[in-house]
Amino acid sequence: MNVARIIVTLALTLATAVAGAQAWPARPVKVLIPFPPGGAPDLVGRLLAARLADRLGQPFVAENRTGAGGNLATEAVARSTPDGYTLLAAADGPLVINPNVYAKIPFDSVRDFAPVSIVASAGFMLMACPTVPARTVAELTALAKTRRLSIGSSGFGSNHHLAAEMLKSATGADLNHVPYKGFGPAAVDTIACNVDLLFGSISAGVPHVRGGKLRAIAVTVPQRHPDLPDTPTFTEAGLPGVTMDAYFGLVAPAGTPRAVIDRLHAEVAAILKEPDTATRLTGAGLEIVGNTPEAFAARIVADLAKYAQVAKTLGAKAE
Repeated sequence: MNVARIIVTLALTLATAVAGAQAWPARPVKVLIPFPPGGAPDLVGRLLAARLADRLGQPFVAENRTGAGGNLATEAVARSTPDGYTLLAAADGPLVINPNVYAKIPFDSVRDFAPVSIVASAGFMLMACPTVPARTVAELTALAKTRRLSIGSSGFGSNHHLAAEMLKSATGADLNHVPYKGFGPAAVDTIACNVDLLFGSISAGVPHVRGGKLRAIAVTVPQRHPDLPDTPTFTEAGLPGVTMDAYFGLVAPAGTPRAVIDRLHAEVAAILKEPDTATRLTGAGLEIVGNTPEAFAARIVADLAKYAQVAKTLGAKAE
């Protein structure tokens, strides 16, 4: 093949790729959600799918593909054709926590994905059983020196578990971790004072705190939460290392045309400015984010390193 023919071939290939990206979407798009219906990942994934369908004129089909802590859906998107027709309603758990707490992960969170945007985030709160004689982080730290306290979580390697490990590291407290199959059962046992402490999302914990069933100690986000104006942040309480928020967004397989990523990012940014979208997200206790693909990619890299350090204290890996 001569040089002229090579140039023509490359030009035609580039033109075809550009035309394909400009025509996107020309058929239905699948949006995989790695967790069951009812939680924040499902809310964000289905909201995005519905609004993208309305704005782009093609069906965006939301599908809950659960299992292995979110790894099944995440792997499926990583292995899919990078043409913009399979997307992931991503969550921080599979992307940055699971690679540090599972023995084997069938994807690379940095290499295998093209981030679009973080859509929303949720902070966490440390709560205590009402009979625990401590109302502040300082009092809790002092109490932990006199007796071993137990702390519940929604499961081994969960956000709640890693937040507990951060607390142990920051205070030196010998906390006994008690894993449950979800926040609900953990909250029930903490309310009954079968467990002393519990980390949970702020939105899930607020009703228990307002009802007097649990006592709020501190939150893991940089600023006080509007629903808990009297509850300090861990930074205010002198433990800046106890910071964490879960986040939910949109990613595509690595290699997806940049024109498609840019179009998705622009559409997501516009959707997050819609009053109805803001009401639905904030009404569920979420904070709206809406960052760039580059900022999302940088957050993944930073959090992988952050949770790698925390995971060193776990002493085991999930299978």
